Amino acid sequence: MFSLLADKLQDIFKDLRGQGKITESNVGDAMRAVRLALLEADVHYQVAKDFIARVKEKALGEEVLRSVSPGQQIVKIFHDELTALLGGDATPLCLDKPARILIVGLNGAGKTTSSAKLANWLKKQGKAPALIACDLYRPAAIEQLATLARQIGVPVFTPLPEQKDVLAAAKQSLAWLAETPHDVEIFDTAGRQEIDEALLAEVKRLKEYLQPQEVLLVADAATGQQAVSVATHFHEALGLTGLILTKLDGDARGGAALSMREVTKQPIKFAGMGEKIEQFEPFYPERLAGRILGMGDIVSLVEKAAEAIDEDEARRMEEKMRKATFDLNDFLAQFKMIRKLGPLENLLAMLPGMGNLKGLSVDENQMKRVEAIVLSMTAGERTNPDILNARRRQRVARGSGSTVTEVNDLINRFGQMRKMMKMMGDPRKMKEMARHAQRPGFRPR
Repeated sequence: MFSLLADKLQDIFKDLRGQGKITESNVGDAMRAVRLALLEADVHYQVAKDFIARVKEKALGEEVLRSVSPGQQIVKIFHDELTALLGGDATPLCLDKPARILIVGLNGAGKTTSSAKLANWLKKQGKAPALIACDLYRPAAIEQLATLARQIGVPVFTPLPEQKDVLAAAKQSLAWLAETPHDVEIFDTAGRQEIDEALLAEVKRLKEYLQPQEVLLVADAATGQQAVSVATHFHEALGLTGLILTKLDGDARGGAALSMREVTKQPIKFAGMGEKIEQFEPFYPERLAGRILGMGDIVSLVEKAAEAIDEDEARRMEEKMRKATFDLNDFLAQFKMIRKLGPLENLLAMLPGMGNLKGLSVDENQMKRVEAIVLSMTAGERTNPDILNARRRQRVARGSGSTVTEVNDLINRFGQMRKMMKMMGDPRKMKEMARHAQRPGFRPR
């Protein structure tokens, strides 16, 4: 997400930070480079032009010229303006009764999946959402919504196959909702391959009938320049209250996010970060601005960890580590917990400074191989890896589709990790390590 833009901006501001004095000339050079970076990231040209004008005006102000570190000050100005551009005035969902949310957008943007993801997110917040299928043109969309609803344990209304009148279907859904315990209603509407009058007229009628508190446009983050046209047409017809951006994990440019927010003046409320139902989160402009500029996003990282980590399990693991009784069963449990947090590249990008490392990547296939090796061991072997002799290691390699060398590497690394844990649990050894750590060639034994 935004990786191309982030790389370019971090290079530009690295040079600017090193300037002892900020002049109109070097600010102008930097802003031209920033404008080019924004355009290459598929930001609409007018959005980029207006944004640069605002940053340049503040960057050449007296306050910056007199500051102790003008380069850092300009980065701060850029961060603040980028936050505002992404939606610094973002507001939470309006869930006043009857708490109706209308989901709109083009086919392929991810409306149905986003509807289910939103329902799942609301359920985690303690709400009782209900899903209503209003896409009467694609039977597959109705079945998809019903399948996802069953998966997350949320009630769903599906119209009869012969139903072709969307208002009649909506009326039937309200009668169903009156008998169904819930406190939030999410209506998944029909789309088209491209915007046309029939589509806009249909969702407009539906909106007038339902009177929803929220009208959310679901848009593919890789839409590029088309994003402005899509957002403008839907906003003029419906009066959008917010945006949901999908496929942010797969789009390196991200210009749609900047452009759509600016032309509609409506906040990006949620972002889809992957295909899994859990990969959906509120959109925080300030956090994303920090990640784009290489400042990290520790708050989001901590929130992800808090959601994935079980406190009792964490305490149990801590105890086992201190007593050096950590085995491969525990290793596998920790490994799965880390993977629940999402792609490691995304997690690393949340750490300050890690975004500046070019070519940063994590081999997901290697991680899967490690998991397969451990799963190919018996319960006894995972509890006591010392019994893994040559014959057993060959069997594990065959069972996991790996080589004996890969099995040996994993066991050796695990053994080194256990030695380190044992040392950390022994204060005397820690003191000895501290005394000798500065000796040339020192290695803990």
